[in-house]
Amino acid sequence: MVKTEQNPGGTPIEVFDGFRKALAANRAQFYLDVASGPFYGFNRDGAEISQGTIQNWWRQGMIGSAKAHYEGIKAFSETDQTEDLKSITLPVLVMQGDDDQVVPYKNAAILQDKLLPNSQLKIYPGFPHGMHTSHADTINADLLAFIRA
Repeated sequence: MVKTEQNPGGTPIEVFDGFRKALAANRAQFYLDVASGPFYGFNRDGAEISQGTIQNWWRQGMIGSAKAHYEGIKAFSETDQTEDLKSITLPVLVMQGDDDQVVPYKNAAILQDKLLPNSQLKIYPGFPHGMHTSHADTINADLLAFIRA
């Protein structure tokens, strides 16, 4: 995910350093800010903001381990999973919204689909990173259809 020589289209390390800095400075505010903004697309004009969704994401963040969350940023952003993805031969459904402000789909789902030998790609117009919550009916229907196929 992070920008490297092998991944020139990745996200600059400074973005993840910013996550770590914000998390260490005020964990509670970090979880409110991310959920209130880009994670669910609530920062977009016309978005239907769900305080329940924001508070639930905050709650989940606060009951988790602060150390694990801090170290998890490195794990999800700096681990090269290229060879692991190439080795997965089972069918995989790759799903992502094209309005994902957290992980741009061109740097994630598109690349994953190319690496996975047996994948099906679904890009959802206008869906945010937290689409599993914001568009649960659509995502769940597609997951069930994939599982049943």
